[in-house]
Amino acid sequence: MNDSRFNQQRREQPEPQEGSRPVPKVVLTVIGLLLLWAVFHLYTSFNPMPASLGDDRVAADFAVPATADGGQLYTANCVACHQASGAGVPGVFPPLSKSEWVDASDPGVMIRILLHGIHGPLTVEGVQYNGEMPNFARFSDEEIAALVTYVRSSFGNTASATDAKTVAQVRAATQDQTSPWKGDEDLGLLLDK
Repeated sequence: MNDSRFNQQRREQPEPQEGSRPVPKVVLTVIGLLLLWAVFHLYTSFNPMPASLGDDRVAADFAVPATADGGQLYTANCVACHQASGAGVPGVFPPLSKSEWVDASDPGVMIRILLHGIHGPLTVEGVQYNGEMPNFARFSDEEIAALVTYVRSSFGNTASATDAKTVAQVRAATQDQTSPWKGDEDLGLLLDK
């Protein structure tokens, strides 16, 4: 038996055997009883929520208002640059509070800026800003009117409101403007009027 030919066979374990070991009947019975109890419990304790527990809202309460909200438009599109206070970022983005461009007697000045944007140097309150403002021509006339009215009446500004009709007139009058305004060079003439 000390033959070296059989040493390897003696080190190996016997092959495993797969036997038939079913789940014990006690375990199956417990699982079945738990399942029956769960179904019975759900059936007997089901209580649909009575309408009196609601908060009295109806579908109309969730409708989005048809009119544009200038404050929401400002928050969604302008706050990143001009800040929530309208103070802008010194040396980078001009302020909207007490700005001569916002407080101009003609709301068309601000409408023109929103419709076509600005590229190049623009002087606000004696400080020159050299940047770029995107255009918002994609906004409807109502949205631009709401945004202009909001800015002209917020941040300490007390300029007059505007309406969609005025925006439509300015949009039609400036439809040939295909590029952004060149800052003071193009817009400076509007403040002199």
